[in-house]
Amino acid sequence: MPEHILPLPPKWEKDLDCGWIVFKSGDDVVRGYFAKPKGREHLAALVMSPENLGVIEHRQDVTRRLAKAGYAALTLDPYSRIGGQSPRDFKSPEERRLKAFLATPDELLVPDLQAAADYLAALPEVDRSRVGAVGYCSGGGTLYAWVCGRSRNLKAAVVFYGAPKVQAQARADGRELDRAKDAQKLQCPLLVHHGEADRAVKLNEAKGMVEALRQSSQPVEFHVYPGADHAYHDDTHPNYHAEAAALSWERTLEFLGRHLAPAKSRPA
Repeated sequence: MPEHILPLPPKWEKDLDCGWIVFKSGDDVVRGYFAKPKGREHLAALVMSPENLGVIEHRQDVTRRLAKAGYAALTLDPYSRIGGQSPRDFKSPEERRLKAFLATPDELLVPDLQAAADYLAALPEVDRSRVGAVGYCSGGGTLYAWVCGRSRNLKAAVVFYGAPKVQAQARADGRELDRAKDAQKLQCPLLVHHGEADRAVKLNEAKGMVEALRQSSQPVEFHVYPGADHAYHDDTHPNYHAEAAALSWERTLEFLGRHLAPAKSRPA
């Protein structure tokens, strides 16, 4: 193999500590990709719930972006128990998604996300009172399930094009899962981003979820991006939409900064 196309070693981030870590979730050991600024203390922390592709290089890159923005960030590997890769025995995109959902039910991943939040809160450089979360696609759907009555310590959350429902054939019990039924239990301020042209999670589904979430006592912000399809924030994906990605990221950092700021600096 020509030397110029040999696989590269992991990128060196001189201002960050980053790499894979393991932690306990119940009786299991799971893993995640972690990044934080070097030499900083009293950090706010973020748990990231990835799409059903798992912790691909792009998701690792976004973890590092959050660290560069000043957070201790941990992206859960939803496939920790099966070797860190999504199911590969599929013959169509539909079968791939189906098997990915079956491998990552809320009943398994919600406790894993909480374990990740507890891991971060216990780090000496983290301010345990300032923990938030970000979720994408199927991971955004799981995040909905987590923040609606099942989280212990989240102060803010952001969902990018999350899935409000899981179809019956993607559930072990054979029943459709509608996360909106628990939406009134929302426990923290929430920001939701969705593409107007999303073909995977239709805009009307997202709007229905937001309407249900707004029956809770928590504030919900909702932004729709014209012309943006599903996965628009992923700059390695064919659906990448640069304008929507930049604006939703800017809004995400502003929202998180507002809700995860030290108590003494938050608006009265």
